[in-house]
Amino acid sequence: MTTRPAAFPRAQGWLRWALVAVPMVAAMPRADLRAWLLIGFTLALSIPLLWIHDARVRPLTTALPLTVIASTGALWVLLPSSWASVAMFSTTFFVVLRHSTAPIVLAVGLDIAAITAGAARFDVWKGALSTYAVLAVIVLMGLNRRTRIARVEQTELALARAQTANEEHARAAALAERTRIARELHDVLAHSLAGLSLNLQGARLMLVRDGASPDAVAQIERAQKLASDGLAEARKAVAALREDDDAVPVERAIADLLTAYRLDSGARADLTIEGEPRELDAAVGTALVRAVQEALANTRKHAAQADVDVTLDFADGTVELTVADRQGRRPPDAPAAGYGLRGMGERVALLDGRLESGPGEDGWRIHLTVPA
Repeated sequence: MTTRPAAFPRAQGWLRWALVAVPMVAAMPRADLRAWLLIGFTLALSIPLLWIHDARVRPLTTALPLTVIASTGALWVLLPSSWASVAMFSTTFFVVLRHSTAPIVLAVGLDIAAITAGAARFDVWKGALSTYAVLAVIVLMGLNRRTRIARVEQTELALARAQTANEEHARAAALAERTRIARELHDVLAHSLAGLSLNLQGARLMLVRDGASPDAVAQIERAQKLASDGLAEARKAVAALREDDDAVPVERAIADLLTAYRLDSGARADLTIEGEPRELDAAVGTALVRAVQEALANTRKHAAQADVDVTLDFADGTVELTVADRQGRRPPDAPAAGYGLRGMGERVALLDGRLESGPGEDGWRIHLTVPA
């Protein structure tokens, strides 16, 4: 990640600049023309050092310190008794601390070239040996500091990963508990309300058969409505508890629709699954569930209390859905497709699927095929 330099230099930037600028100023009293040119050039180069926080960001931040090392090394060859070596070695330390292997090798090579050139010019090879040793110490100090910084960063990263893992573990535990509560709510309350609604339906039919008073039948109907509403609220609560869990499989969503149809109409509604169920794309799953919803809505409207058979076939590369109601007779042809069937056809067409709808031998039949 690239970071943007701050408007005001950091403390480390001031230190880098001071270790270059102060030796240049100290060398001015004894400088000749060539030395003055090197001093001015180095001071100009030292200013951007104030804002270099991460030497790995751009190529310029690599070339700049190497140029400073070369210019201060050349000044040290001209003025061997000056503090130019402080600027050269300090810049080398920061290169070792922040840069990759290639810039480090170049920086050390420039230092060695400057030391060797100075020793050859003044024939002071014995003193050059101690200077080589100082360079080695500077490089080792930089590498040691670099290793320590890397170790601290790795420790911080490990702590951050451990914290993330703990948070994920806590979230997984919370989701597992919510799923358990939703399962218990569904198995106990939803099933109980479904059974109560069926029993009330049977009681209402018996009261009607035995000629009971309208008030008694109305009471039973109100109780059945309360049970149905309670079942719907229980399902909403289950859905809310599972909202962070995996999406509901298509086959289970269709089975829930058929259960609601059975409770509302008292008719048979069966689901047959062929092939191996698999996870479907969200758009495909939505199209299948909406098709069943529309088919059941049409059955309620045109053939109340008709039995319904739904077949869901997971074939290779496709999923086929068939919804057929059993009216006991061949229904008349529809004069025109309603908005519901038209919307279903448009949704299937967007998935490059096919929709067939029309009367069968004993009822209305809808068959659709979608790639999946």
